[in-house]
Amino acid sequence: MERGRRGNETIFAIASGMSRAAIAVLRLSGPGTPFIVTSLIGSLPEPRMAQLATFVDPVSGQAIDRGLALFFPAPRSFTGEDCAEFHVHGGRAVVAAMIGAIGGLPSARPAEPGEFTRRALLHGKMDLAEVEGLADLIDAETEWQRRQALRQMQGSLGRQTALWRGALIEAAALIEAEIDFSDEGDVPAATSRRIGALLAPVLAGLKAELAAGRAGERIREGLTIVIAGPPNAGKSTLLNALARRDVAIVSPLAGTTRDSLEVHLDLGGCPVTLIDTAGLRESADALEQIGVARALEKANAADLVLWLSEARRPVEPAGEVAGKVVRRIFTKSDLADQYPAAADGLCISAETGENLDVLTRDLTELAQSLTGNGYAGLITQERHRKVFEDAAEDLARILTNLDAPVELLAEDLRSALFSLQRITGLVDVEDILDEIFSRFCIGK
Repeated sequence: MERGRRGNETIFAIASGMSRAAIAVLRLSGPGTPFIVTSLIGSLPEPRMAQLATFVDPVSGQAIDRGLALFFPAPRSFTGEDCAEFHVHGGRAVVAAMIGAIGGLPSARPAEPGEFTRRALLHGKMDLAEVEGLADLIDAETEWQRRQALRQMQGSLGRQTALWRGALIEAAALIEAEIDFSDEGDVPAATSRRIGALLAPVLAGLKAELAAGRAGERIREGLTIVIAGPPNAGKSTLLNALARRDVAIVSPLAGTTRDSLEVHLDLGGCPVTLIDTAGLRESADALEQIGVARALEKANAADLVLWLSEARRPVEPAGEVAGKVVRRIFTKSDLADQYPAAADGLCISAETGENLDVLTRDLTELAQSLTGNGYAGLITQERHRKVFEDAAEDLARILTNLDAPVELLAEDLRSALFSLQRITGLVDVEDILDEIFSRFCIGK
């Protein structure tokens, strides 16, 4: 087994980052924790009680710093193992000396990314869905992302999955009884009706979550809004205006933007990626052709396309994006003698600021409508969606064929149960663990 998976080792890491700070926190987890703590401060603090101590290098005997030491004996700790935290001053020299002192002991090694949380999972302190919520909470950039991640970390997905799993286990017991004791008189004759009554609400719940759309995934991943249109329509100017900073080069020369530019915005709590693209037109310039191709690719993958053209020279959306959700925006309204019909789109002027507030409000309302106003369902990523789809397919097959041989019903039920158990990691999910924990920082 590779080094990062040996649970009998004691790991350590700085959990507060390596930059200069007032306080630095170092974490320990593993069977050698009591020895390491005693080696550095001379005694073991009372469990879960902060103790003021002088940290001493056990090799040189020199004092390193004075700070707080905390000890969390197993199993009442984050990882389920003996754990400790050292709170010291955050200067780089202090941190380096502490790491050197701990690492110099034979029972310790540096932790790998996410290894503390991985041990918490392996010791039953968290389930896989809660681990994913914790990872998302660390990465959260908007209020909606924070709330969604916190709900998942606190077990909302795991609790609902456990309820569904309980119903499936009860149905499985009925089927197994039918298989094993079919010749016994006390086996219920209406097994299929009882199975249907147990599984129908589960299937309805799964379908309801799937029908909620991608609201939860959009909160986690963010909406994508692409600014598209002909050259020199004011796309880069609008990007800068919405970002409230100079992100893109603005020039009166057509074709200035050759590649896509992205900025990340927070629209009322919803994360949004706003993308400026190259002007769409026929061109013999090879570089511009690449830019146009990328612009169309971005537009086709977007949640919304803002189609820009000048108010004095309106241009219909390109055929390649006509099938997308498109909002027409007429720019440079301050230069137009007359406006296009209001029903056709929104007239704006980045120069005077006309209707920029209206556009921002409209985009915020759209983001809220696509993400359930920040309170989406249980599905927050594609893995959850695939599991729910697989389980729903198995249950639908059972409920439409309740008169099928019980052996076939049992197989479909086992498949559905296996799918749901993958949500919380009750079955082997080694294929996704590395991907999940690779997103964690060292020390978490």
